[in-house]
Amino acid sequence: MSVPECAAVRMGSPTGRAVVAAATLGSGMAMLDGTVVNVALRTIGKDLHASLAQLQWITNAYLLLLASLILMGGSFGDRFGRRRVFVVGVVWFAVASLICGVAPSPEVLIAARALQGIGGALLTPGSLAMIQGAFAPEDRAPAIGAWSGLGSIAAAVGPFVGGALVDYASWRWIFLLNLPIAALTVLVAVRSVPETRDPNASSHFDVAGAVLAALALGGTTYALIEWGGLGGWIAAILGVVAGVAFVLVEAHEPEPMLRLELFHDLTFSASNVMTLLVYGALGALTFFVVIQLQTVSGWSALSAGAAFVPMTIIMLFLAARGGRLGQRIGPRIPMTVGPLVMALGTLGMLRIGPDVSYVRDVLPAVVVFGLGLAMMVAPLTATVLAAAPDENAGIASGVNNAVARAGSLLAVAALPIAVGLRGADYADPAVFDQSFQRAMIACAGLLAAGGLVSWFTVRRPEPTAVAEMPA
Repeated sequence: MSVPECAAVRMGSPTGRAVVAAATLGSGMAMLDGTVVNVALRTIGKDLHASLAQLQWITNAYLLLLASLILMGGSFGDRFGRRRVFVVGVVWFAVASLICGVAPSPEVLIAARALQGIGGALLTPGSLAMIQGAFAPEDRAPAIGAWSGLGSIAAAVGPFVGGALVDYASWRWIFLLNLPIAALTVLVAVRSVPETRDPNASSHFDVAGAVLAALALGGTTYALIEWGGLGGWIAAILGVVAGVAFVLVEAHEPEPMLRLELFHDLTFSASNVMTLLVYGALGALTFFVVIQLQTVSGWSALSAGAAFVPMTIIMLFLAARGGRLGQRIGPRIPMTVGPLVMALGTLGMLRIGPDVSYVRDVLPAVVVFGLGLAMMVAPLTATVLAAAPDENAGIASGVNNAVARAGSLLAVAALPIAVGLRGADYADPAVFDQSFQRAMIACAGLLAAGGLVSWFTVRRPEPTAVAEMPA
């Protein structure tokens, strides 16, 4: 459990505001980076002469290390202190961002993005576990709702900020911008956030599990991106073998990185399946839409990014209310209806084409998608931790975040190939437009499937499970 003296922070107190601010700044920096990179991909490709596969790796190198190591990051937080590991992660992320900002080639940028993933694996579970460990039980859902809303603003504002930087400065500034944000985050965390940890956490770390997880995800990702060649088949076999070995190792490891018994709880398992589907769709959608608006519709990077501003406003005003709604009526309905509404918004994006009108074609889809997202995010994040013991806050946070990132990782790797994109097709309007239509239908299908999973499997957590958490 968290340290007792830090377990009664209230939502409206100065300390409570500091915890939410630090968690939001840190996780928001990581989310902001993810969305601004999508906006800049087309420009990065032209500037560094990158292929479609290299653009996919610029996105996926980050997601790969993040998803592979985030469980260990949660364990580090429980053992050494969630605030301490969070601060280390923020600093690491900032240094990697500096390397990204000065990268002279696609290969260097991909390597630096992988380093960013390591920093993200330390700071992301820490940001949410700090809220879980510090706040009084009755204030956790509102705190998570505030974190969800404010953090999602960073993700939504990202395309706008990234577009402005790409159009009026340089794509390199989308990475260099992280440096002052990181400095402010560290200042707030060190000065005002109480330390929490699991006093019963072991000093043992499951290195074999971490390596096998990275090999499983890395092999699968490489196979999807490079599908068709001998290397792709070898990577696929490696990914499958490593995945099976990971499960066997975790089942027999006395102190595993991933506690398989957490999945004995139906709500925990179902929420993570739903997370995989929904965040897979979300990752692929953001990858495709910003390129579609620039390549096919002829919009500037700034205009493409500004298209998502209404979603920012929706998340700002409704995400916390979504958390309270889930707390009042249970998570099943918000976690079912939210993804279905997002699927409708995704189908609305099929209207984005060569002669697109923002008011007629883009705005309605963005608004509908934002409403579904605001309804779903906080109940999902709260439900995952409510189904896990308090002492496993860091691990449960890590599991759900790993699943979310793995969903995005696999979708961004698989969908471009599945819809027929190759080589430099991302710069060909006619080819990309046809692929975009198929990709949006696939994303809508993933979202609808996530909603159905929630309807048939998610139930209100038992009253004793008062901990609430993030996705």
